[in-house]
Amino acid sequence: MTHKNKHIVVVDDDLEIRQLLSQYLSKNGFDVSPAEDGETLFRLLEGETPDLIILDIMLPGDDGFIICQRLRKSSTVPIIMLTANADDTDRIVGLEMGADDYIAKPFNPRELLARMKAILRRVQPKQSAPSGQPKIYRFGNLVLDTTSRMLVQPNGDKSAISGADYTLLCLFLEKGNEVLSRDEISDVLHGRECSPLDRSIDVHMSRLRQRLGDDAKNPTLIKTVRGSGYVLAVPVEREYGD
Repeated sequence: MTHKNKHIVVVDDDLEIRQLLSQYLSKNGFDVSPAEDGETLFRLLEGETPDLIILDIMLPGDDGFIICQRLRKSSTVPIIMLTANADDTDRIVGLEMGADDYIAKPFNPRELLARMKAILRRVQPKQSAPSGQPKIYRFGNLVLDTTSRMLVQPNGDKSAISGADYTLLCLFLEKGNEVLSRDEISDVLHGRECSPLDRSIDVHMSRLRQRLGDDAKNPTLIKTVRGSGYVLAVPVEREYGD
């Protein structure tokens, strides 16, 4: 069986960065397609779905935030955003738009590679659909179908749930009523522990609660355990397929 390299798209208007990352990632066994802007990216996506997109925020035309938002309307491809902003603003907005992770410029290519590998390991089980995973989770008044990755509301409305939102929700559903620390969550989502000033977990939790219709001020599904982490506060029923 022929091994197929993972396909990465690098979107950055800086030619030097595109060339550097293309060369570095190619040496590490990836197929790389460079793109200088969103228009080029979406042309590439017409022919193939990549395994991961590295997306700069500051781009000519549509910026990285707008591109990320457009992608999330129809695609579950993992996204790592590049930001030159020293504070957390760009990072938080990027995560809120649906990015899986972020890295600040200037960065060490080895750190980017480590984050890429962590995300690709995370999404691999969804593609291979292990037989041990339930096909249906029932929790509160919601249903998660892991085959289609659709979240079903009490009134029957369905919405796709993908990326870090899907991974985080499955983590809570698998752990049941076990308290999950921020480090445990960060390790699953990003492949690393959560630094004291890292707000990415807060953003992920806020976004997931919003997707579930859980009141952020008085959540009933996922509760905050002060000083410890988060816990799914409702029973979980699992249904397995053939």
